[in-house]
Amino acid sequence: MTTLAGPATDVFGSTTLRRWNTVCWVLFALLAVGVVATNRPGGSTYAALALLGGVVLCYAVVQRFPDHPFVRPQVYLSVLVIALGGLAYLRGNYAALFMVTLPHYWMFGQTPRTSMAFLGLATAGTLVGCVLREDGWSAEFFSETVVSTLIVVAVGVLIGLWARSVVAQSEERARLIDELERTQAQLSEAHQRQGAADERERMAREIHDTLAQGFASIIVLAEAARAGLDPASGRSERQLRSIEATARENLAEARELVGSAQGPGPGRVAAGSVAQTLRRTVERFAEDTGLVVEAELEDLACDQQTRIALLRCTQESLANVRKHARATTVGVVLARHADGVELEVTDDGTGFVVEDSAGFGLDGMRKRLAELGGRLTVTSSVGDGTRVLASVPLPCPASEESGAGA
Repeated sequence: MTTLAGPATDVFGSTTLRRWNTVCWVLFALLAVGVVATNRPGGSTYAALALLGGVVLCYAVVQRFPDHPFVRPQVYLSVLVIALGGLAYLRGNYAALFMVTLPHYWMFGQTPRTSMAFLGLATAGTLVGCVLREDGWSAEFFSETVVSTLIVVAVGVLIGLWARSVVAQSEERARLIDELERTQAQLSEAHQRQGAADERERMAREIHDTLAQGFASIIVLAEAARAGLDPASGRSERQLRSIEATARENLAEARELVGSAQGPGPGRVAAGSVAQTLRRTVERFAEDTGLVVEAELEDLACDQQTRIALLRCTQESLANVRKHARATTVGVVLARHADGVELEVTDDGTGFVVEDSAGFGLDGMRKRLAELGGRLTVTSSVGDGTRVLASVPLPCPASEESGAGA
């Protein structure tokens, strides 16, 4: 068995050990009373009480500091061996102490060999003390002392080995249960990943069968309507071209989402650079609104999820400018820094109070960036325009070719 703070605590429980300790203290007290009651006051009685006190003191120290480097359980067992031999020589109720402390050899011995070694020393010390007390061997001494002591020791060895076997089996069951729980957790995680993959595949099918088909139909209808227009109706033609271009861009996005349904790996690179994607969006915005757009877009190679996040932030920011800002100039800057990539969208519009904003757009951008470990910072005040800064801690490096476009 082990120390009171070791695996035995896990097997038998702290409550059982506390009860056993209480029983030991009561038995130690009864042994002290027995020594005083059965012996006349004198040197031998005081010596027996001193030996018993040493055992009790060592037991208390080991119980209080079970893992202290200078307080080893073997020290207590050594003191116990000496005390048993001394009490046997002094006729100090050694048999009672032997019976009370018999489980301690298995509790404090680190291995079965250690436990049996100390138990053998205690048996030998007890018999030597008895021989010295009796001044030699006799048939009566052999039958009453040696035989009875060996029987008690044999029973103690059998009980100790059986208890160790029970403890080993319990620890093995605990280990198997722990492995089973870990396996179940891994299986549950695998099921969750499979469920997420199935959901992505389902969404991909839905996008392909609904949005992608709808965008394709819009393109066909816009081309047909533009072909039948009077050449003089320039404004209608421009609007149809805008519809067609928007549908084509969204169709491309839908196809990329369908293509990534297998799950975006950390090293997966999206088709086209993020700068090209944002440039198309900015140019379409400038054409539709007539606003002056100043764009500085560094050519970066990013994974698809980051590219989509930056695109959605750009689209949402420009949509807010279109709907609310009443601006004349818009700036879009994409640049890589030491800790990641930053996308900045500014306007010279009317501005707003950020704390009073209750729309879903800003909150959606924050959540999308947070999924990638990024953050969104919005700075604005009434009459002073708005600045939206999206930061993403990108692991992917910038490409060799970098440039700016408008």
